[in-house]
Amino acid sequence: MNAFLQRRTLATALAAAATLGTLGLAGTAHAQSWPSKPIKLIVPYAAGGATDITARTIGEKLSARLGQPVLVDNRGGAGGVTGTDAALKSPADGHTLLVSLGTTMLINQFLYDKLPYNPQTDQALITQIALAPVVLLVNPQLPVATAPELLAHIEKNKSKIAYGSWGMGSYAHLAGAWLSDKLKADMNHVAYKGEAPMLQDLVGGQLQMAFASLQSARPYLESGRLKALAVTGAQRMDALPKVSTMSEQGIKDEVFQVTGWLGMSAPAKTPPDVVARLGTEVQAVMALPEVRERIQQMGFLPVGSSPEQFAAQVRKDAPVWERVVKVSGAKLD
Repeated sequence: MNAFLQRRTLATALAAAATLGTLGLAGTAHAQSWPSKPIKLIVPYAAGGATDITARTIGEKLSARLGQPVLVDNRGGAGGVTGTDAALKSPADGHTLLVSLGTTMLINQFLYDKLPYNPQTDQALITQIALAPVVLLVNPQLPVATAPELLAHIEKNKSKIAYGSWGMGSYAHLAGAWLSDKLKADMNHVAYKGEAPMLQDLVGGQLQMAFASLQSARPYLESGRLKALAVTGAQRMDALPKVSTMSEQGIKDEVFQVTGWLGMSAPAKTPPDVVARLGTEVQAVMALPEVRERIQQMGFLPVGSSPEQFAAQVRKDAPVWERVVKVSGAKLD
């Protein structure tokens, strides 16, 4: 290399180093100055539900760690789309965050022909707060005691089984539709506006089976008005340890291996160092025994992953949900 090229290369390297140094200092400045005002957690569902309770539990501990108020802003409507859109279109400064379910953060892109936000490009994933497995429930009058027995009963009673869900495109609908397609059972799907009326009809015998959250199903299980056959996901619920997973009972279908989840994200252009700091702070909160116990009581499995781990999990889950939605035929406007 001649002297001119050597000098040019050296100058280029020095300039690049100076630029990187400036960027590094800017990133550090972001982390050091954040948070500079109260933090808002937008929950795209009504107050009082499991997502809301989880957000408030985490927010209280985050406030103590960060020295700023952490406020929960419930913005229900349109199945979570309204609040999610508002959160992801907020200023990308780390002071407005989304705490939501995998439905709005991942699955809706396969259900809707058009969304006001793009889950792949409009959000910076921070942490998967918890897994949200559900319980496979039946009316006690149904002559089955395990999930395989239920599947055999469905095969023997094609076109005669009705299953419920808390809405078109919900996990309860998608899982039921997947099962119906697998067994060629032509089951009847009945969609409700929430879990409460669905469970009441399951108790009343208008439905034969349904998937539901433990938080909603618990009173019916404790009173014996409903029977739990299995839970979804890779591990048992801490709050329902005697009920085995679908997989443990030999049902290995992918739709029963993945679960719903609760996660936290920020608008896409939030500084990476702030996203990393948020991930670290929420992980610390999720490690607290009282927080884990509160989340477990609702039937969730605490996680508290890093942004990188969360992104990897979303990439793994996405093709499964895309296939399940396609099989269900579900489409939302």
